[in-house]
Amino acid sequence: MRLLDGKVAIITGASSGIGQAAAKLFAAHGASVVLVARREQPLKSTVEEIRDGGGDALAVAGDVSEARTHQEAVAAAQVTFGRLHIAFNNAGLVGAMKPLAEIEPEQWAHVMAVNLTAAFLGARVQIPAMLKGGGGALIFTSSFVGNSVGLPGMAPYGVAKAGLMGLVRGITADYAATGIRANALLPGGTATDMAGNAAQREWAAGLHAMKRIAEPEEIAKAALFLASDMSSFVTGSALWADGGNAAVKL
Repeated sequence: MRLLDGKVAIITGASSGIGQAAAKLFAAHGASVVLVARREQPLKSTVEEIRDGGGDALAVAGDVSEARTHQEAVAAAQVTFGRLHIAFNNAGLVGAMKPLAEIEPEQWAHVMAVNLTAAFLGARVQIPAMLKGGGGALIFTSSFVGNSVGLPGMAPYGVAKAGLMGLVRGITADYAATGIRANALLPGGTATDMAGNAAQREWAAGLHAMKRIAEPEEIAKAALFLASDMSSFVTGSALWADGGNAAVKL
């Protein structure tokens, strides 16, 4: 069963990792997808792969911390595919890893811009586009970091990811009655470039009750649930896809 037939989705951070996996999965389930990331060539390669498989996709290269990137993505969705139903605001970065007192203000601001402010910039143009069609689903990639644990050297990242929960609840309070759903997806450690080297991944695996980290495709499946009508009464929520990290403190 295809869960997103006839839907149009924007996915940020789509050049690799969770975003790329979600782009392929959403397309396989019938969605037309607008892929957004800074790196143009990986975006184009993913678009070509989706098209070769019979899907509809296009790329918008840009920095998610800039409002114009989101404006271009929404315009592309509307002009090329007719409207917007889904936005998976997934782009993020860890940033400088230092004890809090050693973080420079510019480093703090950069982490906030990419992980939190970018989500606001996306939502502020995605929501009006969705309202024109009677509603839609917004998904924001948060993290177990900042919500169930704090990790050394990752205070700015944790603050930004925790802030996304406030954004989700605010959108829900403002727009749930209009057919807009907003939810946060909270992955555990995932096998992406952000996970580091083999030793770092092994250490991260030990934080999870399942004693492993996720594959990007596993997190993409959780995003698919939140994007689809299977979650039609789910909004203002946090979906933990963290291998038991929040449930069992080890």
